[in-house]
Amino acid sequence: MARTPIDLSVPELTGKRVVLTGGSDGMGVVIATRLAAAGADLVLPVRNPRKGEAALATIRERTPTARVSLRDLDLSSLDSTAALGETLRNEGHPIHMFIGNAGIMHPPERQVTQDGFEIQFGTNHLGHAALISHLLPLLREGEARVTLQISIAANQGAVNWDDPNWERSYDSMGAYSHSKIAYGLFGLELDRRSKANGWGITANLSHPGVAPTSLLDVRPEIGRTQAVRARGLITFLSRVGIMGTVATAGLPALMAATTPGEQGGKLFGPNGIRGLGGRPAEQKLYSRLRSTDDARRMWELTQNLTKVPFPTD
Repeated sequence: MARTPIDLSVPELTGKRVVLTGGSDGMGVVIATRLAAAGADLVLPVRNPRKGEAALATIRERTPTARVSLRDLDLSSLDSTAALGETLRNEGHPIHMFIGNAGIMHPPERQVTQDGFEIQFGTNHLGHAALISHLLPLLREGEARVTLQISIAANQGAVNWDDPNWERSYDSMGAYSHSKIAYGLFGLELDRRSKANGWGITANLSHPGVAPTSLLDVRPEIGRTQAVRARGLITFLSRVGIMGTVATAGLPALMAATTPGEQGGKLFGPNGIRGLGGRPAEQKLYSRLRSTDDARRMWELTQNLTKVPFPTD
């Protein structure tokens, strides 16, 4: 028996400016295509111009009238996040939606960003957090819905508070979980501070489950010359419906970003077995994300590490 297709209705977004990181590859292209088809004025910050142009062509092939443009961004560079913030502020358009979907996973050995941070922590969390801070005036003006794409890896491991850059003893997957927990804590604290101080921003978290996306493939930019060992098994489990697909993995982020009403401080992900696949739905916050003290501590640590000023209460 054929499986019922999994999909999500995206509301009309004409006149809404949307900034989407990680929109030039894998499920990011799926998210970008759906947003453009809904009429959004879509801004895609990309590190790789070739991938960006290919994504642009795909989006316009499916939606010839799409309003979509590229900008330069390297999330592993705080200078790059500051430059994009300045560019978008100079353009002067309110941002109504921000989806922080870009990320890297599992480099074969410890690497650092241009600013000396462990590369997963620096890219997945610190780069996004710095960019959000630089864009805060535009996000406030647009009363933006912010969605941070975490991972089921945020439901394991822990924040390495004593050694956030993993300088003393490196574990690649432990550092990945650390980066995604940090990112989630920051997003929840953003939502709390916005509500407390009337910033008008609503922040949610999403995760894609597990799917055979390009995140698992050869990634020369982080020194990975072979696909992740579990790639074949994940592809098989995706085909039989236990895990998600590239097409369904982005749906929780779309749900978090576009569902009408008050959605702040929530987590969205697939509703199947262990959240690996299935239809997008609201989920219970992972245990590692429930401490408001940890969220406040991560907000302060992020500011101290990036030297980017974040608003205070």
